[in-house]
Amino acid sequence: MMTLIRWAACGLAAAGFLATETRLQGAGATFPAPLYARWVAEYGKLNPSIAIDYQAIGSGGGIKSITDKTVDFAGSDAPLNDKQIQALGQGNVIHVPSCAGGVVPAYNLPGLGQDLNFTGEVLAEIYMGKITRWNDAKIAAVNAGSSLPDTVITTAWRTDGSGTNFVWTNYLSTQNEAFKESIGMGTSVKWPVGQGGKGNAGITAIVQQTKGAIGYTEQNYASENKLTYGKVKNLEGEFIKASPESISLAGVGAVGQLQGDVLKANLWNQPGKGTYPIASFTYLIAYRDLNNLKSREQAQALVDYFWWATHEGQQYANKLEYAPLAPDVQHKVGDALGHFTYKGEALKPKGS
Repeated sequence: MMTLIRWAACGLAAAGFLATETRLQGAGATFPAPLYARWVAEYGKLNPSIAIDYQAIGSGGGIKSITDKTVDFAGSDAPLNDKQIQALGQGNVIHVPSCAGGVVPAYNLPGLGQDLNFTGEVLAEIYMGKITRWNDAKIAAVNAGSSLPDTVITTAWRTDGSGTNFVWTNYLSTQNEAFKESIGMGTSVKWPVGQGGKGNAGITAIVQQTKGAIGYTEQNYASENKLTYGKVKNLEGEFIKASPESISLAGVGAVGQLQGDVLKANLWNQPGKGTYPIASFTYLIAYRDLNNLKSREQAQALVDYFWWATHEGQQYANKLEYAPLAPDVQHKVGDALGHFTYKGEALKPKGS
């Protein structure tokens, strides 16, 4: 379902918007939509002459829209691949993390009294259909003391192409070679067992309505919908529950991967004590030279908004269960945002 985020200057005349209003249009990833809505609202209070629309139509839709130049900027949970970068123009893309999030294994097993532990190997075998009941020996081995029921496992998975699929399948592919070969990784894959649902809402409905179900969803969404979700074993051998703090640590481990103006990194399975292993950045994307925009003023407004969102706007991430950018990541983002131009003329972000 499409979500529209809209803020406009207060006190508009009935006949239309203020003549001096500058408008920005974005579209894409659904995962960060609640945070983006807060950013738009807060930024609008500071800049009443700027109106920002963001349509949460999914990462794929956002990338298509920016490629077709029907929007000014895009959001994507999955980083651009080489083919997509070529379509936008090699060397003409600014692609930066805006925040980070975790994907969690949410399940419906009433009465356990404690969070379950999972390993990547166990999760992969559940989704391959090799582990079919909750009292399987492999689940019991990492949950000593839990009274696991002899209940059939129903896997819930996304039917739509999504960044969540991308993160979940890429992580499981690092944990199980058979999973990588048979199911693989991507924004959309073919699952051998279970039930499909569209979006986070679809998976949540299956988990909530089906005893014994397990599904994967973003941590902030699971928290908001009061889903029970488990801990996952990281590279240090710790069973870690997803939180803004444990997810942010994954970003620290990936700083070395961030290079140039297209800043992208795999956050799953990053090293470091306390790090949650199924994490990902979500990204903001725009053309490096913003000649697709109507005016230099509009281009400057986009650059300023990107800067504010990835700097001052990070204070709102924790409040909405997102992981803010670690300082070293923020520094790399700031460098990239300093490379925007409009028809060849440099655009310096306000606040930089």
